[in-house]
Amino acid sequence: MLPQEIIRKKRDKQELTKKEIEFFIKGITKGIISDAQIGALTMAIFLNGFDKQEIIELTKQMTRSGKILKWSADKPIIDKHSTGGVGDKVSLMLAPILAACGAFVPMISGRGLGHTGGTLDKFDSIKGYNTNPTNQKFRDTVNKIGCAIIGQTSDLAPADKKIYSIRDVCATVESIPLITASILSKKISAGLNSLIMDLKVGNGAFMDNIKDARELAKSIVDVANGAGLNTRAIITDMNQVLGKTVGNAIEVREAVKYLKNENKDERLHKVTIELCSEVLIMQNLAKDKNEAKTMIEKSLSSGQALEKFARMVKSLGGASNFTDDMDKYLSKAQIIKPIFTKNHGYVESMNTRNIGLSLISLKGGRTHPDQKLDYSTGFCNFCQIGDFVDNENPLCFIHANNEDDFEYVTKQIQKNIITSNNKPTQNKTIYEVIK
Repeated sequence: MLPQEIIRKKRDKQELTKKEIEFFIKGITKGIISDAQIGALTMAIFLNGFDKQEIIELTKQMTRSGKILKWSADKPIIDKHSTGGVGDKVSLMLAPILAACGAFVPMISGRGLGHTGGTLDKFDSIKGYNTNPTNQKFRDTVNKIGCAIIGQTSDLAPADKKIYSIRDVCATVESIPLITASILSKKISAGLNSLIMDLKVGNGAFMDNIKDARELAKSIVDVANGAGLNTRAIITDMNQVLGKTVGNAIEVREAVKYLKNENKDERLHKVTIELCSEVLIMQNLAKDKNEAKTMIEKSLSSGQALEKFARMVKSLGGASNFTDDMDKYLSKAQIIKPIFTKNHGYVESMNTRNIGLSLISLKGGRTHPDQKLDYSTGFCNFCQIGDFVDNENPLCFIHANNEDDFEYVTKQIQKNIITSNNKPTQNKTIYEVIK
């Protein structure tokens, strides 16, 4: 069997067999399939698609490319995954909240893809935090604390790890079959009982319209449940920055402040609560939404969720006093200055995707897989749709490390935020639940 013939077959819109998919994924794992061949097949899949059976087989083979974690039968092992957006730091709050509510959350996260930020990059910004521990350390942290957020280790879905890095730089990020298989291979290998999907829709998401978002949600839910993983998806809005910050260390600060009950952004809070509530009900840790929300609010007001986060950071190599003294362990940009609109008025809309791409211009995102990031850069106090902006109320503050980057990104942000004389109607935050 030749890899180029498999590529040719999918290029010509033919269905791949179980053996062909198995051969290709094993070849990736063994290192005998080249990056160029991986890129070629992912582009062929992007252009010509996979049917449901091909996606299921791809998911299974990517999962089987490494180990599958096993947990005690009495533990409610649950997790969440987002399809990605700009300013999406929900995982940082959700995992410790769920742990404080009695769940166990072994979260295997990814790095940034295209214009979207990556949960793993945010944790890499914390001095000392090890996003690539041994499986035993990962298991011990989850068992003792209730949550651990790490990257893919070399023996958990390694084929996906390779494909994931190549998709980021060869314009195949948005493929529904590849997104589905990538997400689920990681989650199934983590040994989950239940999974809740945060599926973003809007101009800052991979799916910019509700029809495509619903298609992806149904694909993930169908394939996951077909593979024995109890899964639901919530479609949420990504037509504007989620929360008030964009950038790795900057988003960590916002997440910790949220856990401290400081400066909670309304939309960010709503998405976090909705996802936590749904998965607590799925796993029978709460009987209904009211009970779930009461549990969640208690975990925050009592400080239990913050404590879980702090203990997780310490267990995985960070400082024991991280949440008390974040500035000591998170890098800070040399330039932090506000920028203002040229057109006074209410924020009517923003090109969220382009705002996410602006982080790459600040070196906070990647143009190639092995690129080292500047964790200090990004945006804070970012305006929201409906906010009034003028010479006194800025669009945001830019965190940059040289004046050239600051000036360039200032123009990009100004160009991608539209104002109006009339205050616009807010978009929905939560669109629907796919069961």
